Amino acid sequence: MPETTVLLAHEGPVCVITLHRPAALNSFTAEMHGQLLAALNAAADDTEVRAVLITGSGRGFCAGQDLNDPAMVGSAADVGGVIERYYRPLALRVRSMPVPVVVAVNGVAAGAGANFALCADLVLAARSASFIQAFSKIGLVPDCGGTWLLPRLVGRARALGLAMLGEKLPAEEAQRIGLIWQVVDDAALMSSALALAQRLAALPAKALVATRRALDEAAPMDFGDALALEATLQGELGRGADFAEGVAAFLGKRAPLFTER
Repeated sequence: MPETTVLLAHEGPVCVITLHRPAALNSFTAEMHGQLLAALNAAADDTEVRAVLITGSGRGFCAGQDLNDPAMVGSAADVGGVIERYYRPLALRVRSMPVPVVVAVNGVAAGAGANFALCADLVLAARSASFIQAFSKIGLVPDCGGTWLLPRLVGRARALGLAMLGEKLPAEEAQRIGLIWQVVDDAALMSSALALAQRLAALPAKALVATRRALDEAAPMDFGDALALEATLQGELGRGADFAEGVAAFLGKRAPLFTER
């Protein structure tokens, strides 16, 4: 029987996905990639799921690629092939989820584990957590979207410093420089992350996903093109049931009940 490397649970409309190789700090293997992508695809297809929360078992979130995994053994391993086969689909899946994605980082998030976390919409971290761009230490560049994410989150200078030096970045510093959303006390991490995911689940999912799209796509645009994109998205959302519900709830002075995905 294959090892169970990903755990699934549901807390109302929130799908909780837990990386589960605690003895190896939840480092990635081919088996874990398969189970994780399947879990994300299932959450995307489940119309009852309105938010996804991802965390790790044990004392770490994810230490990146397991270099003992057969897919990465030996200096002649096809690392580029591993990226194309496993990490590119994973990163693209997270960034295209039809619902908001929250990551709760417990302990270390290193290498691809750090950048996988940063693919999410909102990242919470325990106060004792840390982020490490460990790639330069083994002669590689950031992957799992790191080269795209880092400069957009913290700017070119900090991105280069993090990527080239590979130093441990404490969670509180990660929040200070804008790499992540929020730091909370270790004991409050999961309750805070679940509360955040449930809060997002009650909001209009299509509008949240469109907000993600607008911010990502506007980054390389000039101001006029960004305004045009806003008009396109507002036109689509304005014809939807959630907009009608939001306006009716506002006028009726009641809580809205959003249903679209």
